[in-house]
Amino acid sequence: MVWLLLIAAGAIHALSFSPDPLPGWTLPYIQVLSMAVPAFIVFSTKHIKRAALATFVFSTSSFCVGVYWLYISMNHFGGLAAPLAALAVLLFALYLSLYAALAGACTAWLGRDLNVMRVPQALGRPLLWACAWTLGEWLRGFIFTGFPWNNIGYAHTNSLLSAWAPVAGVYGVAFLAALASGLVACIVYYVKHNRSGIMAAMASALLGMFIVSFALSRITWFDNHGPVMTVRLVQGNIAQQMKFDPAQLMSSLQTQFALATRPAIDAQRTPSVIIFPETILPTFQDRMAPEFWQSVVDLADQMKATLFMGTPLHTVPDGQDRYTNSVLAIDSDTSVSALMQGRQLPVYDKQHLVPFGEFVPLGFRWFVDALNIPLGDFDRGGQGQESFAVNNQRFAPNICYEDVFGEELLPSLRTQADGTPGASVLFNVSNLGWFGNTWALKQHLQISRMRSMETARPMLRATNTGSTAVIDAEGRVLSQLPTATAGILDVQIQGTQGLTLYTRVGNGLIIVISLLGLIVGFIQKRRTRAAGSGTS
Repeated sequence: MVWLLLIAAGAIHALSFSPDPLPGWTLPYIQVLSMAVPAFIVFSTKHIKRAALATFVFSTSSFCVGVYWLYISMNHFGGLAAPLAALAVLLFALYLSLYAALAGACTAWLGRDLNVMRVPQALGRPLLWACAWTLGEWLRGFIFTGFPWNNIGYAHTNSLLSAWAPVAGVYGVAFLAALASGLVACIVYYVKHNRSGIMAAMASALLGMFIVSFALSRITWFDNHGPVMTVRLVQGNIAQQMKFDPAQLMSSLQTQFALATRPAIDAQRTPSVIIFPETILPTFQDRMAPEFWQSVVDLADQMKATLFMGTPLHTVPDGQDRYTNSVLAIDSDTSVSALMQGRQLPVYDKQHLVPFGEFVPLGFRWFVDALNIPLGDFDRGGQGQESFAVNNQRFAPNICYEDVFGEELLPSLRTQADGTPGASVLFNVSNLGWFGNTWALKQHLQISRMRSMETARPMLRATNTGSTAVIDAEGRVLSQLPTATAGILDVQIQGTQGLTLYTRVGNGLIIVISLLGLIVGFIQKRRTRAAGSGTS
């Protein structure tokens, strides 16, 4: 019965990462209450294996439901047989859940010697839970290039806990979310054991956390910067089968260029920047004729705008072939020769590549060969790449799921060594068409919202199938296009400047706090055991 409850709680937990099918305002409550189930079991047992298994089962259920859309990419688009695709999702979920199992085991091991009938030590259990879970999330976010998707902090973009994002980032929000779930579990535990005084202390701690969060939410971390400008976001909604079909290449490009050249609703507010999705050109730039690139430059001249255009890029620096997933900035003065060579023009090369999609991990060539998805072995972009300057605003690009790795966006926001100011606007170009019209699109939007909260920068999202949207510097979605439709979104954006605490220190603050929490727990455990040995 307990294991069925954990499976059900994990499945419900998976619903908290995007406002579909549940309303957005319910997500933080769903996350905390469902995660309180494994927390209660961990707190109720002194057996480390049982605690680890409880969190492992809960997490596996959550990931199987939460990232089910990986099945669609492998089966529907990759041609992998349904049983194998389902097995691959399950195996991936099992791997991701190892970090939750580690957190559960660590909490049980450090907490089982606490005197939980005394308030100070009783509060130690939810604190250990929060520290261990946060470190597990962090490890999941970088080991084997990392997969921090559905970090529990993303369930709180609409809650007071999001006020901590500019201070400690999504991992700081995750710490408090885990702490809240631990406090809820403790309240239930002490109600069950008829300890009203300790229960009241837990409830007070929970209330105090939200009072402090409310006060923190009153702080403004940014100043407006530069002129308000109009940006056009293009959502082509090009079917995946068509996007990578050479016979359909020009047709899909013409569709998206036609969207880009639609007249502005307000003739006084024509777009200064037009942003296309990731790999709008799904082949290397030097495989296109010079006449094509001249037509793109002419389009920029016609629209009196700078085009941000996603394309695979082939360059030959120092006689060595280099292949990158890139975004180019093109205006009426851009040289066609520079475009053909991929040099001497504003360009951003993707730094955090997707395993299997953009590089093949060692030992997994057999798996890649079983799929029928256009794949590439790309080179990584370098550190410290310049942002794109337009009308006294600086636009810092990120591609696909790069914005899941918030700490990697921070260097672009700081003043560069040569005195170049940090970016005032972030933008993401993506193609999530691989996953159909699924939760993945809205989950990604929640992730982008968290990046805006952390950095106090607006985030623009131009995607192939969704979610194309504009997010302000406080993480609010100001406007967005419906998913799985073709269209444009003309938006007025205001750049910002000013560095949040998170932008200055990154993940270091919350990771150190979490490590110190576990160290203190270990010291307390040693003292408790030593005292017990002395008494005996």
